[in-house]
Amino acid sequence: MTYGKNNPRILSAKFKISNYDIRFHNVEFSVQRNIGCAVFPERQAPKPPYNPVFQPQPPFIMSAQIINGTLLSQQLRTDVARRAAALSAQGRQPGLAVVLVGDNPASQVYVRNKVKACEDNGLHSVLEKYDATLSEAQLLERIAALNADPKINGILVQLPLPAHIDSHKVLEAIAPEKDVDGFHISNAGLLMTGQPLFRPCTPYGVMKMLESIEYPVRGAHAVVVGASNIVGKPQAMLLLQAGATVTICNSKTRDLGHHTRQADILVVATGKRNIVTADMIKPGAVVIDVGMNRDDNGKLCGDVDFENAKEVAGWITPVPGGVGPMTITMLLVNTIEAAERT
Repeated sequence: MTYGKNNPRILSAKFKISNYDIRFHNVEFSVQRNIGCAVFPERQAPKPPYNPVFQPQPPFIMSAQIINGTLLSQQLRTDVARRAAALSAQGRQPGLAVVLVGDNPASQVYVRNKVKACEDNGLHSVLEKYDATLSEAQLLERIAALNADPKINGILVQLPLPAHIDSHKVLEAIAPEKDVDGFHISNAGLLMTGQPLFRPCTPYGVMKMLESIEYPVRGAHAVVVGASNIVGKPQAMLLLQAGATVTICNSKTRDLGHHTRQADILVVATGKRNIVTADMIKPGAVVIDVGMNRDDNGKLCGDVDFENAKEVAGWITPVPGGVGPMTITMLLVNTIEAAERT
């Protein structure tokens, strides 16, 4: 390799291959057909500052930085505990009520983790467990009582509910100011207009993960795969409000890879294992995997083919240890915010 005669900042190399775009640690250059000039831009992208939340790989290995949701969650919970202690000192301990109807095994695990997170970080928690035979009217009566309880700042009804109970009616019965899941139609409307009272926990956690790596969301092209009311739609709204250009894909989207390959930020939330593979990812993109599935061996995995995708992406979240811990943490944050408003 030699320096170019006309520009000492251009490093040339004798190559005789077809056109390729190559990326090495945020430095892009092109190899031109039969010309053999590898050109490094005068202004190279700055190296990211040290951040313990993502784990850098050894130099010159084309592998993504891992965004550690467990570590970021611990950092945020430290602040939650501090704010909870300050409120408790004023006689206003934050309180979260969790309502579980039925014996769904996964729901029982989720509820147990939420209650433990409250106890570990200084929040008062109330767990109400009911048999699957509980009537819709009885459940609505209990929610009304929790709405009126001054010791309860947040109410969470664990989904799914038994088939004879209208989930929409139940979620709408929760007072908007205590709807720490952010599912009430009033809170969805406030989010749409850019004035959210509560941000849904999982999308809120994703935004915190992007913030933790100091990724410039403004002006980036974000693609959200999945259009649910719980993740996909609110995620798109939060990214839009942060200044991203947003594309939403759903189960009817034609040629999904065409869209995902354009994404600077790719959020995947479909519940379908390996729906996004390495060849569907733009080199250097941020890949946020919200999915939670099981592989053939019963091991937890996401919606993205992690092992291959990490060789293409710039940053990526693992499953487990990525978005999952952030969801519960943002539930605590929302409960703290609700208590601070009272």
